[in-house]
Amino acid sequence: MENRDTILDVTSLKKYFPIKTSFLRRVVGYVKAVDDVSMYVRQGETLGLVGESGCGKTTLGRCVLRAIEPTSGGVVYHLDDNQVDILDISREDLRALRPHMQMIFQDPYSSLDPRMTVLDVIGEPLKVAGVKHQEVVARVEELMGLVGLDPRYMRRYPHAFSGGQRQRIAVARALAPNPQFIVCDEPVSALDVSVRSQILNLLLELQERFGFSYLFISHDLSVVHHISHRVGVMYVGKIVETAPVSDLFAHPLHPYTEALLSAIPRPDPRIKRNQIILAGEIANPARPPSGCYLHPRCLYAQDVCSESAPPWEEVEPDHFVSCHFARELSLQGVVM
Repeated sequence: MENRDTILDVTSLKKYFPIKTSFLRRVVGYVKAVDDVSMYVRQGETLGLVGESGCGKTTLGRCVLRAIEPTSGGVVYHLDDNQVDILDISREDLRALRPHMQMIFQDPYSSLDPRMTVLDVIGEPLKVAGVKHQEVVARVEELMGLVGLDPRYMRRYPHAFSGGQRQRIAVARALAPNPQFIVCDEPVSALDVSVRSQILNLLLELQERFGFSYLFISHDLSVVHHISHRVGVMYVGKIVETAPVSDLFAHPLHPYTEALLSAIPRPDPRIKRNQIILAGEIANPARPPSGCYLHPRCLYAQDVCSESAPPWEEVEPDHFVSCHFARELSLQGVVM
C-alpha cells in the first residue's frame, strides 16, 4: 500500500487491553481494541475514519501517535525523506519526533487546562521545545490570527471563550510546533451545529495553505464526506474497507459500509429511505466471533463467513476491502 507520497504507513497494528481478575490480578483475556489494522495516509490528504461508538477509532488514533503503547505492529512516518518506525525508537527519540505529529481532541472544555491562559495553552509545546518567551508570544499572536481569534485576548482563561472559540484554541495549540500530521479525534462532535461548519472549513483552509495530513475520526458520515479524500470504515477493532470518498459512498463493497451509509439522514423528506437495520448487537471485542466479525449480523453471510476471516485485498484501484463476497455483491450506495 505504501508509495512515495505516503506520510504514515501502519502495518498489522494491534492494541490488546488485558482483562484481569479483581483479586489475584491474573490475566484472563484481552479486549482487542485495535486488531490487525493496516492503512496509510498520503501527504496533504485527509483519511476519514468512521464506525460505531466503541469500535476502536480513538484507540487507533492514539496508537499511531504512540500516546498509548500498541501491543504489536508497525507505525512508520515518512518525514523529510526519512522513515521512522515510532514503535522501535526510544522515548527520547520519540520526544524529538513529537513536533511533527499532533492531536486535536474531541472536547474543547476538558482538553484545555482552566488554570492556564490562552498564551500558556498554545505556547506550551514551544516552551517544551526551549523557545524563548518573546518568540513564544509572537508565535501565539500569529497562530491566534491564523485560527480566527483576536490576539489581544491571549491572556484570558479558557472559561471566557465559547465552545467554538475553545476548539480554535485547541487547533492553534496543535499547529504551534508546525506539525506535518494531525489526528483529529471527533473535533466537531461536541460543538453546536452552527459552529461545526466553521471549524471544518478552518481545517480545510489550513490544509490547503500548509499541506497538513489529517487522520479525521468521526461518527458523522456527512462530515466525513465533506472533509475527507479517502475513508476507512472500522468495525470491532478492524478496518473493513478503505476507498476514495466518492467511490465508497457511491459504490460500497462491504455490507457494514452499506448499512452505515443507509443511516445517513436525508435533507429532503420526499426522498424514500431504505435504511438497513443490522440484527443483534455489535460484537464483543473481548470475545469476537470466529471468521468475519460481522457475520452474525450480516444480511449476506454464508458458511464460509463464520469459518475463516476474509482477506484484506485491493478489489478496485485504491479500494481495499475485507469481505469474502466483495466481488459478487451489488450493494447500495448514496448520492451526497
